[in-house]
Amino acid sequence: MSVRKLNWLKFGGLVGLAFVLGLFFAGLLNLPKNSLAQGAARLTGTQTAAHNTVARLPGTQPLVELSDAFSAVAEHVRPSVVFIKSERKERVAQMQVPRGFEPFFNFPQGQSREQVQRGSGSGFIVSEDGYILTNNHVVDGAQKVTVQLLDRRSFPAKVVGTDPNTDVAVIKIDTRGLDPAALGSSASTRIGEWVLAVGNPLGENLTFTVTSGIVSAKGRGRLQLPGSTDRSIQDFIQTDAAINPGNSGGPLVNVRGEVIGINSAIASETGYNVGYGFAIPIDLAKQVMDQLIKSGHVERAALGVFVEEVTPTDAQYVGLPEVRGVRIRSFSNDDSPAEKAGLVPGDVIITIDGREVDYVSQLQQIVGFKHPGESVKVEVARKGGERKTITVRLISAQTATQTANNDNANPDDAADKSGDAPAGASIKSLGITVTPLTSALAGELSLPASVHGLLVQNVDQDGPAAEELIGTNNSDTPDVIMSVEGTPVRSDADLRAALRRAGPGGIVTLIVFNTRGGQRVERVRLQ
Repeated sequence: MSVRKLNWLKFGGLVGLAFVLGLFFAGLLNLPKNSLAQGAARLTGTQTAAHNTVARLPGTQPLVELSDAFSAVAEHVRPSVVFIKSERKERVAQMQVPRGFEPFFNFPQGQSREQVQRGSGSGFIVSEDGYILTNNHVVDGAQKVTVQLLDRRSFPAKVVGTDPNTDVAVIKIDTRGLDPAALGSSASTRIGEWVLAVGNPLGENLTFTVTSGIVSAKGRGRLQLPGSTDRSIQDFIQTDAAINPGNSGGPLVNVRGEVIGINSAIASETGYNVGYGFAIPIDLAKQVMDQLIKSGHVERAALGVFVEEVTPTDAQYVGLPEVRGVRIRSFSNDDSPAEKAGLVPGDVIITIDGREVDYVSQLQQIVGFKHPGESVKVEVARKGGERKTITVRLISAQTATQTANNDNANPDDAADKSGDAPAGASIKSLGITVTPLTSALAGELSLPASVHGLLVQNVDQDGPAAEELIGTNNSDTPDVIMSVEGTPVRSDADLRAALRRAGPGGIVTLIVFNTRGGQRVERVRLQ
């Protein structure tokens, strides 16, 4: 073998040895053995495996399932939600222009013109043949209502009936084969449950929007909402799911896909969502809906009483272990069935036909959706823990209106013509000053002839009655104390005698009259 060939063999051996050693060290270092393209595919597989690992981390699986549930509920309920557009024609006064500028304007002066008011809101389908639930304020007074479905089909709608007192309305479109929403139970809904709000916030640009939140509270009432009156039934579900103008009438849905409320209102200085909205409970809405579909209107029954929420003082006075029930303030008129049956102002209603009553709107619902002429058993709590059940025959709510006697003549004081109020007597146990109500004072205050008692002149703002009574020192419509613990009081001696029987620290029931609010009940702990 020549030297040249030998050198080549040596060189080849060294190259081969280097290659083998390179593979050996590469294996020790665990370097990639794939091409660039293969490496990319392997990297994707690694990411997928990592994703699966994260999904299985302790505590994350419920979140994944909740997210999937939200998506499933939204997909299930959105076809049942509709976008409602309404039109109202109103006559408005023509704009007045300065004299001499009339030629620059082409409309007659001093006349009115017709103006179209357009609005929008939401609703949801409740039957396969086109019945839809929404809010009264979405369609109230509308001459034209149009409904748009999720698939963009549009239909003219007829207003079947409205109920301003609950803000519920039913409309109908002429078609079939629709997807009605499943109606759940608001009574069984719990505070803290997850909910979705579906609707059309802010008009056509954000239709069929889904937001999420929880049930923040139940039984919300006494909200100062536009259009609300003393006849309004407020028993709202509060939620922090984002609700904005245009969401009105849309469904509030639980994670089972059931409607538990109708989104109705927000409480905001700006008019936009600030973290809490309110929905009408579906149990209440269903009762209204059934009557509207059947007859086009709602007929309610009434006890013939004006009521208010119970205070801690009330609860202690009647021996309730917790603050619950509804206190009778006064009666609606002289023919009140509750008064005839034996109920008295200050009674705390705790059950109706065995159903517990915790707050005013609950009483309104239990009684309101019974039939006029039907009798109910009213259980009341009275002073010292006394319990009494009284049967009351209900009347129509339309006839249960308060009547005022405008005859200001006070026959008991007819001889007293002086307009000057006598000097007041100080009642330290109540922290007030009072004076007998004369005919002259009654005339000045426009009080009915049936009102007798003691006019409250001054109320000590640090006294026990500071939040309960109103005096002439801080209002032009002061209170008149008519009785204490059922005993009429015409003089400061009568009042002191009645208070003395309760003693310091005792709780007394006062029947009070005020020209602004009529007769009411106040309970005060004496000092």
